[in-house]
Amino acid sequence: MKSLLRRALVLCVSFLTVGALAGPAQAAPGGSGPYPADYETTLRLRNHTIYRPDSLPTGIRLPIVAWGNGACRADGTWFENILKEFASHGFLVIANGRPGGSGSTTPEMLTESIDWAIAENSRVGSKYRGKVDTTKVAVMGQSCGGLEAYEVSADRRVTTTGIWNSGMLDDADNYQLARLHAPITYFVGGPSDIAYPNAMDDWNRLPAGLPAFMGNLDVGHFGTYSQPNGGEFGRVGSAWLKWQLKGDTTAKQLFVGPGCGLCNTQWTVQQKNLS
Repeated sequence: MKSLLRRALVLCVSFLTVGALAGPAQAAPGGSGPYPADYETTLRLRNHTIYRPDSLPTGIRLPIVAWGNGACRADGTWFENILKEFASHGFLVIANGRPGGSGSTTPEMLTESIDWAIAENSRVGSKYRGKVDTTKVAVMGQSCGGLEAYEVSADRRVTTTGIWNSGMLDDADNYQLARLHAPITYFVGGPSDIAYPNAMDDWNRLPAGLPAFMGNLDVGHFGTYSQPNGGEFGRVGSAWLKWQLKGDTTAKQLFVGPGCGLCNTQWTVQQKNLS
């Protein structure tokens, strides 16, 4: 099965129509949150795409979300719908790859995103100066991008990890699970998702005491990313970020307890050490 998932990571380079073509440096603002979001590029972080509220809000700081694409594809607009959705809720989201880019990414690119955001928060002349919450950092990714997120989650700056349609390909990599130190969430496409067995195997190997959530929605490996605002994955992903990075207690209720907001719905959920 792990060999099948490896093949899927390569094949998924052809999935999703959203963001598949190169776009302008900025596109129409989007997302359902209070801060319509756009994307941009910068010479200071050449090989990435930055999603942020179109008008930077006053009075709040933007937590950092570093994102790795499926197939480790270096196209920062491939997941445009869901990343604009995240940013519209007041996050600074940085995707591996330039808009419409090609080629492959590396886990180190996620670390570069975090480094850049922290530096911009203090750089004189930066529009992000004093506007980034450098104490709240999420690393996330879909499929191959989820494997990238695993690799950098040992970074002590990371305060939550998000694994989307992904799981370890090789048992030799399971040591990375033991290095996890912050709450983790999985959003998987149910038994029809080729990553399902790997994700569930990882779930059973998580360190004792680690806060964790597993959500399965029967949509397969390609999720709901191409839907407006990222569909259901966009809704629950935004809620996880709002809880973990902003302390939003309403968002928390989706995930915690036997009567959680996602319990007894189209989602199949599991919880560990959540309170």
